[in-house]
Amino acid sequence: MASADFALSGARLVNQIAEQWRCLRESAGRSHRGIRQYFAVLLISLGALLSLYVGGTYFWMYQQQRELMREFQTQNAGLNPSAPRVGGLTRLSIPKINLDVVIMEGTSHKSLTLGPGHLRDSAFPGDPGNSVLAAHRDTFFRHISELKAGDDIFVERNGQHYHYVVTGKRIVQPADLSVLDTTSEARLTLITCYPVYFIGPAPERLVVFAKLANAPATT
Repeated sequence: MASADFALSGARLVNQIAEQWRCLRESAGRSHRGIRQYFAVLLISLGALLSLYVGGTYFWMYQQQRELMREFQTQNAGLNPSAPRVGGLTRLSIPKINLDVVIMEGTSHKSLTLGPGHLRDSAFPGDPGNSVLAAHRDTFFRHISELKAGDDIFVERNGQHYHYVVTGKRIVQPADLSVLDTTSEARLTLITCYPVYFIGPAPERLVVFAKLANAPATT
């Protein structure tokens, strides 16, 4: 569905709800049954509006990811792998959970709305050290709990391809920052809130660890 069609459908729904409310307000003044109907439709309408808002947010988010992926592909078209650049976009692919996204730099609210975020001051994906990526449990990292030791993770950055293999996962408290510690070997750490389907602020963090299995040959 195009964004214009989505907006038009939303406007129509709002108009329909407004008309229903007007009619029920008139009937509510005439009977107790009308009052009950009014509040029933009010609750249903609020649920519909909430669903519309959430659906619109997800639609916008994935539209932004598609644009970022197009930008990534354009950026890497014809790039000489033997001459890596500084900066640029990074692509994360996890076949086991059908995840293929562009990584954002930073973990601000805006960044995590658009995609998984690379924790500043941690190693860049593919470099020696601990590269930390975070994402929301209800969007991009919804299924990382399904990952098991031996599963593949692929990173593409500056024309270079890196292959990581999952080594394990752990549930930690938010105050446990040991998962962010620097490492001598190239490691990838994925973090999201946990439990995935917890209502409200999740009390724990799910952490998935992966080690670099192979990297591009250097000259």
